[in-house]
Amino acid sequence: MDVRHLELLRDLSVRGSVTAVARATHRTPSAVSQQLRTAQREFGTQLVEPAGRGLRLTPAGELLAQCGHDVARVVAQVQARWDAFRGQPSGTVSVAGLPSAATYLLPKALGALDETGIDLVFTDVDVAERAFADLVTEHDIVIAHSLTSHAPAGTEGLVTVELVREPLDVAMAANHALAARDDVRPEDLVDQEWIGVPIGFPFDVVRLAVEEATGQQVRVVQRMRDNRLIEALVVASDKVAILPRFTSPQGKDVVLRPLRGISTARHIFAVMRPDRAERLAVQTVVGALEEAVPAAT
Repeated sequence: MDVRHLELLRDLSVRGSVTAVARATHRTPSAVSQQLRTAQREFGTQLVEPAGRGLRLTPAGELLAQCGHDVARVVAQVQARWDAFRGQPSGTVSVAGLPSAATYLLPKALGALDETGIDLVFTDVDVAERAFADLVTEHDIVIAHSLTSHAPAGTEGLVTVELVREPLDVAMAANHALAARDDVRPEDLVDQEWIGVPIGFPFDVVRLAVEEATGQQVRVVQRMRDNRLIEALVVASDKVAILPRFTSPQGKDVVLRPLRGISTARHIFAVMRPDRAERLAVQTVVGALEEAVPAAT
């Protein structure tokens, strides 16, 4: 039994198409298809079948793909034990995550890793909550968020570690009528114009909670993802928005106020595939991210 064939079937199971496997493994689609045919000859059974314009795994292929996951996990465990024996985690750890969370996690984590043999490579992404789970096919660690204490949607079967609970506040210009208050109530916000986030992004849950609490719809005049852009528009207008407390600057231009009566916070998670979570280098990076959490949480 060629373990490389198990790895190939595992990759097809995770990535969903021959083209995606080829792109991720730096091969041509024809080379991947040839390796699938070789695997079928060696196993003596059909492992893939046509599905539309592509291929899908047969039950036999699914079984062997799951075995490929098991093999990858064991190999990662062996690597972790070997790294521990040598006393030094090493290698490249690929991390993808929210820029707004990475702003306060990444600088300290990178500093803590300076004396190790780990090379952390970070990619900033901002997608809908459910889409974060898909990023584990390309990255060792994904920094995701959820508006509940439960792991982000779609991460079932993955390893998740909660890093921090970050409050979400109502942001407004310093000269806004509500800025003089210590906090704001849901009913204070229904007559305000909002700068929101795209539907499906976690912060939009706060808008829905305000509408549920008041029985009224709020007026969302813009929807955008970049927090710095939202801050700039809040400062230049009388509109309100929801922004994370740890990375939103407060001063003479913008102020943050907690929302009374509604639990508003996002939970930041590290999300990993089980096999990659076994790597000592990955565990070391997760530990550095945990240590980088702001003190006032």
